[in-house]
This record gives sequence, structure tokens and C-alpha cells, in this order.
Amino acid sequence: MGLYIPGMFAVLSIFVEPIVGYGNGQVTIACDTMTPKHGSFPQTSSSPAIITVDKDVFNSKDQIKVTLTVRQSGTSFQGFFIQARDAADLNGGPVGTFTVIDKNSQLLTCGDVKDSAVSHTSSTGKHTIVVLWNPPVTKPDHIQFLVTIVQKFNIYWVKLHGPVVSQLNAPPLPVQTTTESPPILPITSKLTKPFNVTECGSKKFCLRNPPGCDPELDLLCFFLSFTVQDSSVLFELSGPSNGYISLALSDDKWMGNDDIYLCVVNDQSVQINPAHSIGRSHPILNSQVPIHDVAWSLEDGVIQCSFRRNIRLPEYSERFDLDRQYYIFLAEGRAENGRIHKHHRQPLITHGKVHFGGSPSELRGSRSPLYIKAHGTLMFIAWVTTANIGVIVARFFKPVWPSSTLFGKKVWFQVHRMLMATTVLLTCLAFILPFLYRGAWSNCAGAHPYFGCIILILVILQPIMAIFRPNPQTPRRYIFNWVHWATGTFARTIAVASIFLGMDLPALDLYNPWDTLVMVGFIVWHVVTELILEAHKYIITCKAQKREEDKMEIMDSSELIDPQGHRFKVMVLTIYICGNLTFLVTLLVAISLV
Repeated sequence: MGLYIPGMFAVLSIFVEPIVGYGNGQVTIACDTMTPKHGSFPQTSSSPAIITVDKDVFNSKDQIKVTLTVRQSGTSFQGFFIQARDAADLNGGPVGTFTVIDKNSQLLTCGDVKDSAVSHTSSTGKHTIVVLWNPPVTKPDHIQFLVTIVQKFNIYWVKLHGPVVSQLNAPPLPVQTTTESPPILPITSKLTKPFNVTECGSKKFCLRNPPGCDPELDLLCFFLSFTVQDSSVLFELSGPSNGYISLALSDDKWMGNDDIYLCVVNDQSVQINPAHSIGRSHPILNSQVPIHDVAWSLEDGVIQCSFRRNIRLPEYSERFDLDRQYYIFLAEGRAENGRIHKHHRQPLITHGKVHFGGSPSELRGSRSPLYIKAHGTLMFIAWVTTANIGVIVARFFKPVWPSSTLFGKKVWFQVHRMLMATTVLLTCLAFILPFLYRGAWSNCAGAHPYFGCIILILVILQPIMAIFRPNPQTPRRYIFNWVHWATGTFARTIAVASIFLGMDLPALDLYNPWDTLVMVGFIVWHVVTELILEAHKYIITCKAQKREEDKMEIMDSSELIDPQGHRFKVMVLTIYICGNLTFLVTLLVAISLV
């Protein structure tokens, strides 16, 4: 079956695409603040589009045409979000309803008022949007239209004030004094040198992948350190990526209600974005979370970022207090214009919970869950070693021990039966493990789990057929022989294909292309061994043709008078087993290092 991993993607969805980007315009999460959860700060310059209306006075039967259009030709915007609110209370809920007249706009429900907001339907570039606004039954004296405009994922303008429309004979709108102030950007600086590991284990916690690597010397080193200092914690994060690297704090090894921090490449700089996840949802970016001493560098494809946050942030309920213990996740992936995409590798997860208030130590982690490692180990043993040795013994070694018995049966048969029974047992155990880990079927593992099911059926079918096999002297025994051979050969072929698929699935993801080369080397080793034994069998058969006996008798008599042939076969089998075990140990060591 080979590395069947149906449940491995549960943790993978911690940083998935899109990160509250909502290219389809379903932005009800932003109904109150009208702020996209993109992690960047809104622009304070002039927006690329303006909002206008066709009248400034209305009565209960009027429809007002609202137009959102670019300021100058050649520009466009990707997303928008329009509401109408009481001009005397712009922090209140939406007022009235909208009607859309083209396919670029859609209606949303905000504040339990159906059709009270309008947004885009796709992220394609737009030049002009026209919608109709319908007054409510009970209406304020003055209505103001508000709009949020997204030019790119990380470039947007929030809650821009549009025109005010008033009822007939309404009193003048009181002069409003705004209390809003532009967002305060965290002060950032450039890191002047790579992080070092000299204080790891003594003054700061460190997590490194591969274990023991040094970010000063190794460009492929993923590194996290954190130091508790008085009432705050200083984080340092480094790793190879042209998109983003990230860390998350979690109460378990599954996604859900996690405290997340991302270092994202954006226009040759690095933006540090706090985020959090609710249940199994996409992370929600929140640039308002206070982080301090922000610094970063981006050189030779390596992102380094550092920041400090207080141990307790009681005003932010989604942030974790850092005087407790958590699992730590490290992940990396691709990003475009500050928008992060699903990471291609399983996150590195600490083996156990880390207590931030404990003594500094070197932390250990793995990119593959223990259940999945055990699954891969059992399947490698079954389909690299036991199954193939069992097949070779049954196919070529019947004449080597023609009369020797073991527990009342011929030696070759007992060896074959024990090896194949072991294969069946290991396959069944390995098949169960991913379900114990995930608790359900995975739809994210491609063809691999389906191959696993086919293999399981075939390996269970083999011993059932063997129980009901006819006597060797029965005329139809050859039918069983052919079916038994075909079923076993098909199972081994599917198993090899499944191994190739499973080795590169994110929950295991052995080092590529090294893992493929090792498996190709094993296949060549096995095929060459079978060809040598087939050639030897053919030569012996040709020498015995003079005896004019049937094929089986020829083989038996020739082998009986050719002890050197026996010794040659035993030598080939010994060499094959040694090589086979070498490939197996190499693959098992690779699993242990994931």
C-alpha cells in the first residue's frame, strides 16, 4: 500500500489559501468595520476610485443610483464594499437596501438587514460599478454612503466617506468632528546580521530543522527562538522562503483557535502579521495586535524576522497568554502581494507542549505525525522486504530443498508462507494507523488512499484463496497457480506505485529527489536479481533437456545433480537480502529524520 496517509492534512490547513482574501466578495466578516482582513494597514493617500450619487435629496419612493468609478482611465480596482449609514452615526449599522444591475456586484446581509451591502463577485479588474439604493421605511434625516476599495490584496482604502443624501425638508446635518486617526504603524528596522545559536538552551528556547542547524551558516535552516524577558517575549524566526514563514501556538496538534504570527515578503520587504484561527477556518489577520521591536531581513531567499509581544494581552481575547504551555508550529509557503498561499510542506510541530515559563532548552519537533511515520515504516518493511523475499523464495528455491521440511511442510513453502503472512499482517496494521490519526477518510491525498484500499483487498484475498487451493494433482490446479501469481504481482505493482505517491505527500514528504532515487535503486536491484535467477534457471533447464522429461522433472533432476547450482542460488539470495535490507534501513532512517 505504501505510505497511505488519509489524514495528514488536518494540520496543513493552518495557513491555507486564501487568507481571508475573499476574492468572491463574501466579506460579511467585515460588515462592522468595513476593513479587509488582509493583514496590511489601509492606505491614507487618495483612492483610485470615487463614489457618486444621482441626487442629494430623496423621499420614501425614490431609488438613488450609486456609482463607483475610477478617477482616471487606465486604473482599476479588484474589490469593493459599499454600505449606507446614518450620517449622524457612521459607527451604526447599515441603512436601507441595495439592488444590483450587473454581474460584477452581489448583495450581502449586514446587521441582520438583508441586501444592506454590496460587494464584488470576483477579483478581476473593474472600472465602474453602478447599484441602486432603496430607502428604508424608517429612515434617518441624512444618509451617507461609505465604501472600501481594494486595488490589490495588500493595497486598500477603508470606509471612505461618500456623498450625503437627505430627506426633503430635513434639518441641516450638524457639523461632525472626526475622532478617527490614521493607524499607528509599528516601528520596524532592518536586521544587520543573522540570528545566532550561542545562547540556545542556556538563555533562550530554540527549535531548529534540521536539528542542530545554524542559521548563520546554513541557508536551508529553519530556526525559531524565543526569550522571556520581564513581561514580554522576544521571538526570532528564520527560514528559506520567497513567500512567508510563520509560527503558531496551539493547545493541540490540530488546527483550531490558534495564535499565529506570519512574516510575509511584500515588495522586497517583510511584513509581520499577527493572526488567529477560529475553529477550522482560515486564519484571520489582525495588524492592530500590539507587537514591538519589529525587525526583519531578506537576503539570498532567507527570511528573518523578530518581534516582541507582551506575555498577556487581555484586550485581545484571541491572543494566548505566554505564561502557559503550547505546541509550536513552524511553516513556510508562497506569497503574492502580501497574500499567502497554502504551504507545500507539513508544518514542523514540537513533540510536546512547550512551557514558556520553564527553563530554556533545545526543542525537538517533527514534520510527520507518529502514526504516519509508523504507517510508512510498516509499509516499507512489508513491500520492500518481506513480500519480495517471499516471492523470490517461492519462485526459485523449490528445488534447493526438495525433501527438507520445517514443521511438517517443505522449507521453501514454510518460508514463503511466513513472509507473506507477515506482509498481510503489516499491511492491515498500517492501513489502520492513518484512521487512528485522522479519525476519517482524507480527500486530500490524491490516488494514494485508493491504491491502499486496492492493496488491502488483494492481500486479504491471497490467504483466502490459499485456504481453498486444490490439491497439486488436481487438473485445475494451474488455474489457482495463475490467479495466485497474478494477484500477488498486481498487489506488488500497485504497492510500489503507492509508495512513490506516498513518499511525497506532505504528512511524510521524504527528502526529494533523494527518496525517489532510493526507490528506483531498490527496483533495479530487485529486477536484476530476478533476471539473474531466471537466466540461471534457463541455463540449467537447457542442460537437462537431453533427459526428455517434463519441465518440472527436468528441474528437479537437474538441480539434484547440480549442487553448485544450489550454492549459486543461495549466494544470490544472500546478497539480495543484504542489499534489500540496506535499502530498507536507508528508507527507515529517512522516516526517522522527518
